[in-house]
Amino acid sequence: MTTNQYKELAPQIPHEPGVYRFIDEKDVVIYVGKAKDLRKRTANYFGEKKHQQYKTKALVRNAVKLEYTVVETEQDALLLENTLIKKLQPRYNVMLKDGKTYTYIVVKKEPFPRVFFTRKVWKDGSQYFGPYTSKYRARILLDIIKKLFKLRTCTLPLSEKSIEAGKFKVCLEYHIKNCLGPCVGYESKEAYDQKISQVKNILKGQIAPVKNYIKEQLEIAVEKLEFEKAQELKEKLDALDNYQSKSTVVNTTIKDSDVFAIRSEEDMAYVSYLKIVNGALINSDNVELKKNLNDNDDDLLVFSINYLREKFNSISPEVILAKPLNLIDKVQVTVPQRGDKRHLLDLAEKNLTYYILQKRKDEATYKKKQTSAERILNTMKEDLQMDVLPYHIECFDNSNIQGSDPVSSCVVFKNAKPSKKDYRKFNIKTVVGPNDFASMQEVVLRRYTRLKNENKPLPQLVIIDGGKGQLSASYQILKDLGLEKEIVMIGIAKRLEEIYFPDDPIPIYINKKSESLKLIQHLRNEAHRFAITFHRDQRSKNALGTELTNIAGIGEKTAEKLLKTFGSVKKIRGLNKADLSQLIGEKLANTVYDYFSNQSEGNV
Repeated sequence: MTTNQYKELAPQIPHEPGVYRFIDEKDVVIYVGKAKDLRKRTANYFGEKKHQQYKTKALVRNAVKLEYTVVETEQDALLLENTLIKKLQPRYNVMLKDGKTYTYIVVKKEPFPRVFFTRKVWKDGSQYFGPYTSKYRARILLDIIKKLFKLRTCTLPLSEKSIEAGKFKVCLEYHIKNCLGPCVGYESKEAYDQKISQVKNILKGQIAPVKNYIKEQLEIAVEKLEFEKAQELKEKLDALDNYQSKSTVVNTTIKDSDVFAIRSEEDMAYVSYLKIVNGALINSDNVELKKNLNDNDDDLLVFSINYLREKFNSISPEVILAKPLNLIDKVQVTVPQRGDKRHLLDLAEKNLTYYILQKRKDEATYKKKQTSAERILNTMKEDLQMDVLPYHIECFDNSNIQGSDPVSSCVVFKNAKPSKKDYRKFNIKTVVGPNDFASMQEVVLRRYTRLKNENKPLPQLVIIDGGKGQLSASYQILKDLGLEKEIVMIGIAKRLEEIYFPDDPIPIYINKKSESLKLIQHLRNEAHRFAITFHRDQRSKNALGTELTNIAGIGEKTAEKLLKTFGSVKKIRGLNKADLSQLIGEKLANTVYDYFSNQSEGNV
């Protein structure tokens, strides 16, 4: 979008809060932003001051349209921006790097509910607690629940009718006293549901109601002189006290709070989260955010708070931060200067420090363990801004002399090394004359139609030896096949080693010393060598075999066999029938002998 185009649009943009969207030529939203004043904010992208960030220049260059939505308040703008980013995942917005799968504890929606671990959340009416970033901590919690409340672990389809009908029998779990036998009516549904209510209290971090429940059961057992049961309940109470003492208790006066700290670096930001319930630290997490155009720490923190509170199903009425912020949720923002809440903030910042140190240590260890191929492919992934590692790369090149004997080659590299068994040669079938664009389209179409139809693995990266024209022609084939989202395609121009991307007229220049550029050059050179060699073979074959294949009944294979055995047409011309028949049979030998005999007679 040009400055002049914006100037035409600017008078229509109000000085109101709202959300603006940059849209590219494919009608795809590539950036979403919020503004207290829409006109002032959008004008920043088109002012006389030069943009410092390359990505900001790229955003403005790739955008063809600017749309905006006016809202009532800045808070509404924040909410709408957050919703649109999650829904549309625009290319130039912040990238949240959080691909981990966490553990949940589920209370299944069924008669006599089971309680167990899961990594998947299904919308089946069950209650999911978590996610737990530490499986060890979740395991302790589940063990406590199993010790305190003897719950069933079987998958029997229990119902009142089936239990009354006596369809089930008790299993080993009943005999070793891990279950009270609800399947045969030894335990009532009401008693079982009371235990499930206390399980939910523990999972919510509410220990006091559970302790009160056990104490009540203990008093009833003592009154009834059931001393064995009373002793068992006393042990459960001790186990619960032991668990509570091992959990990080902050201060029981703090109640429910969420604590957030942020640390920002050049390209990345890190946010630490502590979840406090009834004064106890029950969960924590750290997330990474890769900066794109979002380089404002306040915006990054607001984004992370919304994401983490939703992820952990937090309804805490208080958020503890190092500075005041406007949040989407109607919560109290506390900025403590001293005391227990300040201690919590310090704890979150300390967690963040250790997380970043561990991350750097892991990265350093990984780099040491990396093979040269992994290092090169990771560099290429960064240089080309790919989402995946280009383990499988293919490169195409054409070869012809003024349109004669046109051929193409496809070389394949896997794990940054040539995979010669996967190389492919192509005779151009549909193109007449020297037309590199059409030739490249033909071989790309043939190659990927076949891979797609045969369900064979597709490459992550395809390199076209040529500039914008050949790249555009080839990329159109990918789009026609519906593979443009699965395969990244680039072109490399020979003059200055420019790297072109489809639909982007401005090339990128990779550092000449970069290992990824050297690998691309290796692919290009190998494709060129393979195409040239194939072209020479074809010309030689056509030149040598022309006279033999002119003989009626003699095909290319027979001609090739004769030439390979006797070396030249001249020597074949001087052979007798017996010599020829030993190689190609009596019938074909007569045909070849008669052909050359008639030629000799004609020359007399």
